[in-house]
Amino acid sequence: MTRVSVFSAPFLLGFDAFEERFDRLAKAAEGYPPYNIERITQGDGETYCIAIAVAGFSRNDLEVIGEDNQLIVRGRQKDDGTRDYLHRGIAARQFQRSFLLADGMRIEGAELRNGLLVITVYRPVAKPVTRRIEISSVE
Repeated sequence: MTRVSVFSAPFLLGFDAFEERFDRLAKAAEGYPPYNIERITQGDGETYCIAIAVAGFSRNDLEVIGEDNQLIVRGRQKDDGTRDYLHRGIAARQFQRSFLLADGMRIEGAELRNGLLVITVYRPVAKPVTRRIEISSVE
């Protein structure tokens, strides 16, 4: 059976890559680690602060990558075999969290503070582009 999507509409040309990204993000939608996204509106654009709870992770355990309009955050903790736990409620685990970014958005930086990884993403105000297309005639 063929799957019908909103991107298969005849007036949406060239959006098949978006559909692939949405599918990839939907598969990666896990609840760990929790995160907040805050929008700060400025005169010349918007800044988004993504705060991800990464308590127990060091800077060397984390990786932030910008790839094809996508922000990817990975965390890898190594299990310390030398410790003898009486109770282990905080597991050393890995994660990958992805965020789809609109065209023109740029990742400004990342900072680890107080158990939160804060990533700043900036979106400038898009200026409308209008072009007149010449019509040629074939006789």
